[in-house]
Amino acid sequence: MTEPIRVLICEDQELVRTGYVTIFSAQPDIAVVGEAADGRAAVEAARRLRPDVIVMDIRMPVLDGIEATRQLAGPGVEAPVKVLVVTTFNVDEYVYEALRAGASGFLLKDTPPAQLIDGVRTIARGESLLAPAVTRSLIGHFAERLRPTDTSRPARDTVVRALTPRELEVLEHLSAGLSNAEIAAELVISSETVKTYVSRILTKLDLRDRVQAVVLAYRIGLVTHTRAP
Repeated sequence: MTEPIRVLICEDQELVRTGYVTIFSAQPDIAVVGEAADGRAAVEAARRLRPDVIVMDIRMPVLDGIEATRQLAGPGVEAPVKVLVVTTFNVDEYVYEALRAGASGFLLKDTPPAQLIDGVRTIARGESLLAPAVTRSLIGHFAERLRPTDTSRPARDTVVRALTPRELEVLEHLSAGLSNAEIAAELVISSETVKTYVSRILTKLDLRDRVQAVVLAYRIGLVTHTRAP
């Protein structure tokens, strides 16, 4: 049998936290290995327990969820942990900061339990949890902040050298918010081939998921606009 997905719940509201534990514990492929009621406790518990996925609230005492995520999954962190941010605050700024901090996905607390469970499974598989439309909206909203600077040129050259022309093409489409199926249609190749290209891109650029690839592409100026939904 496959080992269950080890989940750490980080939520300051006891009632909500207990609800998560109940929902996840009922799944045969998920095991709740710990709980935390504030950001600092979340960081300490994650480092001690090494869960596969952390379900992280944003607004928590002592240390907020975004900073906790940055310490556990941000740039330069060795062996980063996969983080799924779940919050009541549907604000672009929070989404953006959470993803910049290293989160692999973002859901709202009123998400149906079945989708929440599927979200944990998605993150555990190493996939990101952002629909293409969300990517388009998010990047479009923060495009100005992500525009390249003079110091981004060396990083851009490194990316261009690391990828084949076809991989660069896939990265550009991916960063414009297209799904694998949409990229496949654009390039007249199969969705499985696109999936292989995306996997190669992430490996070559040492990125955890396609969310990080999108942010990187914009920050180095490889992509400067999004396609209209």
